[in-house]
Amino acid sequence: MGLFERYLTLWVSLGIAAGVALGLTVPGLFEAIAALEWAHVNLVVAVFIWVMIYPMMIQIDFAAVREVGQRPRGLVLTLVVNWLVKPFTMAALAVLFFEHLFAPWVDPASASEYIAGMILLGVAPCTAMVFVWSQLVKGDPNYTLVQVSVNDLIMVVAFAPIAAFLLGVTDVHVPWQTLLLSVVLYVVLPLVAGIATRRRWLRDGPQALAARVARIKPWSVAGLIATVVLLFGLQAETLVAQPLVIAMIAVPLVLQSYGIFFVAALGARWLKLPHDVAAPACLIGTSNFFELAVAVAISLFGLSSGAALATVVGVLVEVPVMLSLVAIANRKRHWFGGARGAAGVAPAAR
Repeated sequence: MGLFERYLTLWVSLGIAAGVALGLTVPGLFEAIAALEWAHVNLVVAVFIWVMIYPMMIQIDFAAVREVGQRPRGLVLTLVVNWLVKPFTMAALAVLFFEHLFAPWVDPASASEYIAGMILLGVAPCTAMVFVWSQLVKGDPNYTLVQVSVNDLIMVVAFAPIAAFLLGVTDVHVPWQTLLLSVVLYVVLPLVAGIATRRRWLRDGPQALAARVARIKPWSVAGLIATVVLLFGLQAETLVAQPLVIAMIAVPLVLQSYGIFFVAALGARWLKLPHDVAAPACLIGTSNFFELAVAVAISLFGLSSGAALATVVGVLVEVPVMLSLVAIANRKRHWFGGARGAAGVAPAAR
């Protein structure tokens, strides 16, 4: 592991501290950055995430993607956890904490909005950052691409009805611009660029490809740290103004993340999935598509609502929590199956 990867937790911690400090000392800079958005997608954040994802996209071999159909168990696990488990456990935890455990300290109207925001996070599984977490656990990039792509297709038809059911409303407006723009920016464009780069570098042989990918991998970590600085800088004033509320919202969100991870890990162990398929499957459900959740929260409840605040807290806790889960996945490789996939097909070479 390189210097960046070896001390990633330290760099992210410094990034969080730097983001909060800069957000408080030069708020005008972050206000200007916050204004650079379209359809609730911040374009600067999009660039940083693009930088994170691009190195992994170069590793995707489309010839090997076709073999994923011979190993469907990891994909089934991803879809079951994301759509049949996660939304409902998130709703249950939100109600438990804000209608019961935290009820003495939160007024009912605010509690209802916090619950709504957490439900929206639970119904919006991650798209872009999955590629980063998969790379950090040495996941199969071809399998991860299929997991994310199928998950996005399911999201198009399942997000609105599940969110409407759990929120108890008759109509949830899906911000199609946010959904489509995010998919294009975070999946389609880096994938196309990665394919083109891979073909160009393969002309010089597989060894040249591997060497060049190794050289650009630090950019992925640099993009992650830059994203952390920016996200915490954008929310620095909120962190300082409402620390108790943010801490209370963070508790069920963190419990949900760890709980979903271990539920998925048990499923992966039962299915005897190899680590490079199981680990990304466990991580997809634990992180969230925060742009979509934030956009829907704002459209339903307003910019200054408790629901919007809850989705923002989801953004703030995600990276530290996900890094800890990446560390667990890497330390517990023995939880999962051997080197071969569920159908006895060896994962594609990277």
